[in-house]
Amino acid sequence: MNNVEKIIEGMTPLQKLSEMTQLNGAFVSASDAEITGLAADFGLNRENIASIGTVLNFTDAKEMKRIQDTHLAESPNKLPLLFMMDVIHGYRTIYPIPLGLGASFDTELVKKCSALAAREATADGVQVTFTPMVDLVRDARWGRCMESTGEDTYLNCLMARAQIEGFSKGNPEPGRNLATCVKHYAAYGAAEAGRDYNTVDMSEHTLREYYLPAYRAAVDAGVDMVMTSFNLLNGVPAAVNKWTINDILRKEWGFDGVVITDYNSFRETVAHGYSKDTEHCARLAFETETDIEMMSPCFIKHGKKLLDTGVIDEERLNRSVRRILDLKEKVGMLDNPYGAADEALAAELFLSDEHRAVCRDAAVRSAVLLKNDGVLPLSEDIGKVAVIGPHAKSGMIGFWSCRGRADEAVSVYDGISAVLGEDRLVYAKGANGEVREKSDAVMIKEAADAASAADAAILCLGETAKMSGEGNSRVDISLTDAEVELIRAVSAVNKNTVVVLFNGRALALGNVIDDAPVFMTMWQPGTEGGSAAADLIFGRRDFTARLPVSFPYHSAQCPLYYNRMSTGRPKPKDDKHYMYKSNYIDYPNGPLFAFGHGLCYTEFEFSEPVLSSSVMHTGGTIEASVRIKNVGKREGSALPQLYIRDVVACPVRPVRELRGFSRVTLKPGEETTVSFEITEDMLAFHRPDGSFGADEGEFHVYISRDGESGSYAEFELVK
Repeated sequence: MNNVEKIIEGMTPLQKLSEMTQLNGAFVSASDAEITGLAADFGLNRENIASIGTVLNFTDAKEMKRIQDTHLAESPNKLPLLFMMDVIHGYRTIYPIPLGLGASFDTELVKKCSALAAREATADGVQVTFTPMVDLVRDARWGRCMESTGEDTYLNCLMARAQIEGFSKGNPEPGRNLATCVKHYAAYGAAEAGRDYNTVDMSEHTLREYYLPAYRAAVDAGVDMVMTSFNLLNGVPAAVNKWTINDILRKEWGFDGVVITDYNSFRETVAHGYSKDTEHCARLAFETETDIEMMSPCFIKHGKKLLDTGVIDEERLNRSVRRILDLKEKVGMLDNPYGAADEALAAELFLSDEHRAVCRDAAVRSAVLLKNDGVLPLSEDIGKVAVIGPHAKSGMIGFWSCRGRADEAVSVYDGISAVLGEDRLVYAKGANGEVREKSDAVMIKEAADAASAADAAILCLGETAKMSGEGNSRVDISLTDAEVELIRAVSAVNKNTVVVLFNGRALALGNVIDDAPVFMTMWQPGTEGGSAAADLIFGRRDFTARLPVSFPYHSAQCPLYYNRMSTGRPKPKDDKHYMYKSNYIDYPNGPLFAFGHGLCYTEFEFSEPVLSSSVMHTGGTIEASVRIKNVGKREGSALPQLYIRDVVACPVRPVRELRGFSRVTLKPGEETTVSFEITEDMLAFHRPDGSFGADEGEFHVYISRDGESGSYAEFELVK
């Protein structure tokens, strides 16, 4: 009998139920008087709390050790707690939000950033991160777009694997890696109307083809935990969905790690209208193979009764406890209750030069140049520069910034000042950056006056961190009226106006895109965002990122994504309205900026794609290639993207799907051939009978600069 089995054998049923309960760290460290208030809604006492198995939300290594000491002193079985946290895009030194990392199209960068976060987090007492979030996002109104890596299934799968590898294997020294938890299972990103926590209703085909693959990729990559989501999925709360958890995750995919709920989501099944009360919640929860409930007491309050009445058996408890203890053993907590917590090391790592440099590089490689009418890069010999806007002096570290602090981040004003010196800068706020802000004539005039006295104007606009993230969905994802007026007023007096956007989602820019010569997005770039912005604006670095989401003209186009289906009445061209076709009378169907779009400081010429054969036989491959030439005046990086369309299929396939990408750096006048191997697996899809494979027929191949442009070559799959 191994160590874990011996521990289980010595536990009482109530101790096992407690092991399956996760609470905030404050519950453990609270005094008896404080417990009464904290646990009033939970109906828990000190004895219950003394046996819980895991905690979340604590401040640092010192508090972690204090919580662990308190727990071990009171725990009847002396099992150490496991400490978990949302380490999403950095711990104390913050790199760009996941949506920004998705824009990098660079899995090695993602691994490097994740490993950095793991070093800092483990030193501060964390053993598990609730990352990666792989929810596919097609509606930019949804607040949690910022936590995803975009609208494409293939890209999300790559980024999920990269994050897991970086967090869990990126550090050679023992104890410096984090266990990982993929979330939110399943299809949370498809919430109706883009409203957080809202209902999801979709066909099994859509679920399996587009939404499940990234979770499966995480499981195949060795993720330690899976977190269920808040939403209904086809009428059943995801937290107690036996089909997705027991049948697909456990049996079909073979996942035997820990399944945890999201915050209080068992009890929320009552609000959904699926459970009668918390006892009913507990019974439903036990019927699924879920192991830990986060911040709700259904297991601990009702499990003993369900066990005594034969509704559940003790082996069901043992399976969950075994998975939890296996994870504790894996991360070393059974041998060392403090893990890798080290206050001195944490202080050394936080905001170190090395970590700042990684975050600065990541912010550069995540920023996307949307539009540039010859203004960028600015010369460092320029005279005065006006730095304007509500975000000009703000540290933009993002919604899920863990222990990061905005006051420790470099603002755009700071970054520009480091290049030019503060004496060459003028500043005006121009607007306050509030969600529904109206323009202020005095502030607008101050900004226009500052811009008119400068040789260039840098306008820092977009969203605050709290305008995206969990619970922060928006009906209108355009810039505020005040920001639009600010752009127009500043551009009218300064032809060298650069709009720097901070955002946690795609923005609708159709009403303002023609009002300034330059638009670039920094997303929410983290600790070194301002330094990265200055590097790019003055051409010390070039733009290499591409959009991982489509930017609409107007909010009402949402949901909007490149890999859409054709309709029976497709629009011939997107530049005008057609009667009796699927289109709007007032806006194009397509995006303002397509998935995959991004400019740099040179120009590339793409040839038409060429195939090695017009026929692919079953089990064979063909090669697709394109010639790319740098026809500009600077060295630059191109990102050719491989898209494929299955022309006739059942069910119908999207107009195109990303199947690969490559990066190539060319000097002025230099050209090269970029090739992709196309395999039969890249053509496969889920059929109506439940099988997965490729069908015979015609396929179109694009190798283009984004998800909307380019011509195609054709081949036929023959079996």
